[in-house]
Parts: sequence; structure tokens; C-alpha cells
Amino acid sequence: WLFARKVGGQFWLRFDDTDLVRSEARYATAIEADLAWLGLNHDSSFRQSDRLDRYGEVKEQLIKDGRLYPCFETPEELDFKRKRQVARGEPPLYDRAALKLTDAEKQAFAQEGRIPHWRFLLKDQTIAWDDMVRGPVSYQSNHLGDPVLVRGDRTYLYTFTSVVDDLDFAITHIVRGEHHVTNTATQLQIFEALQKQPTTIQFAHTSLLVDATGHGLSKRIGSLSLQSLREDGVEAMSVNSFLARLGTSLPIEPRATLQELVDDFDLSTFSRTPPRFDIKELMSLNRKLLQLLPYETVENRLKDLGADLITAPVWSLIRNNLDTLKDALNWQDICFSTISPQPHDQDFMSLAQSCLPPEPWSEDTWKQWTESLKELSGRKGKELYAPLRLSLTGLPYGPEMKDLLLIIGRARVCQRLGA
Repeated sequence: WLFARKVGGQFWLRFDDTDLVRSEARYATAIEADLAWLGLNHDSSFRQSDRLDRYGEVKEQLIKDGRLYPCFETPEELDFKRKRQVARGEPPLYDRAALKLTDAEKQAFAQEGRIPHWRFLLKDQTIAWDDMVRGPVSYQSNHLGDPVLVRGDRTYLYTFTSVVDDLDFAITHIVRGEHHVTNTATQLQIFEALQKQPTTIQFAHTSLLVDATGHGLSKRIGSLSLQSLREDGVEAMSVNSFLARLGTSLPIEPRATLQELVDDFDLSTFSRTPPRFDIKELMSLNRKLLQLLPYETVENRLKDLGADLITAPVWSLIRNNLDTLKDALNWQDICFSTISPQPHDQDFMSLAQSCLPPEPWSEDTWKQWTESLKELSGRKGKELYAPLRLSLTGLPYGPEMKDLLLIIGRARVCQRLGA
């Protein structure tokens, strides 16, 4: 998305939903919701399931050109072949046995009820391209094995359908994970088989994220999904700011708008070292971002949360003490509701209440009050201030008490000191 916006191109959303068993409408809906939350708008979108006739046309073309051939092995037979190859110390590649089948043998398999899967015949050559992240990349096609493009249930694989789409829609750049590098090698030959000329598409394969311990991140881990982060109150721009710089040579800093990320984006800064995704770092970035947000950008969201008593002055006071925007609800209670802090030395609290200045209060009230209390109690430093903060807010930390005191007000202060 950042690359497309940086170079003034278009960003397309494509749903790879030709696998009917695994593709469900709810997954597509979730993807759209996640992208909308992040603000990653798309210029156009389509579903591969709507283009099955087109894929069928291209399939027939490849069969006619001798580049797609039927294979009748069962999954069990293929697995047996692979195990034998591994046992002999050979790479587990398809042996092209299907190319040696006679028409009579193919007919016999068909009469048995076997439905073939279809493989793409790779030419014996070096496949090379200049990757925008990895630099020069090359593969020997005989080390790859002929890929399956059409399954036995007649559904198409991503390796095939994405090439057809990229050609039909004149895609110029593809940025994806490094686990697709070998796919790219085979797809380049498919491009050539369909275009009859070298492809003009440029590829960039970025390193895959790992967790804080260096282990791979699985998209099946429900505890770390965009939806869960959203529900936990993480800011969308915190996620954007984090992912835009993760794995680059640039510092990870909070950005309030996507345009700021677009302006700074440079694909050449990405490293081939797998970047570590640490949720603690993300939460730290989230705190820093909230500290930068002006009240106007959060006003409506605060009201939606029910924190409608948080005004601009209160926001300026509390935003440095928020992990997520939801924490504003707790500070609204501290500032405006009846709370029951943990009990402390009641004699000291009674003394504090007795010397509490009358209203109206000013910014000097906290200093006047604590100076009087210091003189009467003989306490100073943490011994003086910490019990007061805990009694008035229920927390050992927070904004400066001279400012909080004015918002809490004398009536609530008296209630809490007497609690």
C-alpha cells in the first residue's frame, strides 16, 4: 500500500478464493474490516471466484501449447514417491512420469474414475530476476519441479490464477513475503508461456515476521490478529507506524497520519534479516502516539467510549498516562466520579482534610495545602505525597497533582480523604 501511494500507482485488493473448501465469506469480510480500520483503502477489488471462466480459457491455451499436462497419481502414490526419493537422498521433485503415459493408459485411468491434476511443464533453464529487496535472484528450473496448477477437484491454485490476473490487469509491481520466492521462479515461466515475452512485472520479497523469541508468526494464532489488537484498543496508526518501519534501517516512531508514512517510505531500507514483532514494543509505540494526538482527533471517539466528560484540558492532562484510549474511562472516574481508594493512615488523612484550603482553588492550592500538612505532620517527600496521591486517585502515578486537584474538586477530595 505504501509503495503504491509513494509512486502514485494503484493498490488492488484481490480475494484469492478459488479454494472452495477453505474460502468463506466471513474471511473476506474480516480482511475488508481490517484494512478499513488501518485506513489502507484500495482503488479496485475483485474475487478470483468470479473469473473461473477466464482461468478455464487460459488453462486450455496452456494445454494446447503443451505446457500443461495431466497427471493421474493419487495423493498416496505421490507421497510414496517422495518418501522413496528422500530415502535415496534425492530431492522430492515430481518425476514427470505422466509425460510417458500412452493414450490407452490415460483412458484406463479415466475409466477407473481418476480425475487428473494438471502440472506446468517447466523449461530447463536458469530463471533470474532482480528483486527489489533481495537483489539478484536465480534458480535452475530442474531444481524446482513442475508445479500443480489445477487440482484433482478441478480448482485452480494461486500460482496459476495470480499470473492470469497480473497479466489481465496490467499489474506492474508485486510486493510479498519471501516464502513466495520459489513461486515467483515458476510464475516467471508461466508469464512467458502466456505473454510470449519476458515479463515487465517487478517483484519485491520481504522477510517474514518472527515473534520476540525468533519463532515464526502464524496467521492462525488468534491471540495476535488485527481484530484482537483493535478490540484491545490499540491505535490503527500505531500498527501502521510499527509495520511500516519494522525490518528497515529506519527508526520506529509514532506517526499520526498515513501520509507521513508514505512520504518517508523507501523499499530499499528493508533488510533480509527477519524482523521481530514484539507486542511490548507496539504497546510502547501506542503510548507515544496517544501523547501526540490533539483533542480534536479523539473527541468523537471519546464520546463513543462514554468518556464524554473528558474535555480538551482534561485530555491534555491525562494523555501521557494512557496505554490505550480506553484508559480514558478510568481517568474520567478518577476526575469526576465517586471512587473508593485503598485505605491509608486515617489520622494522617483526617489531618490532611482539616487543613484543606477552602474554595475557590488555583494552581497554587496543592502547594499551599501540602506545605501546611508538612508543617503539621512532620512528613516530607514520598512519605508526604504518595499517600495523598493514592487516596485521591487510587494510583501511585499520574498527572501532576496540582492540576488534578483542580479537576477533582474539594467535595470529592473530602470524600476520598474520609473514605
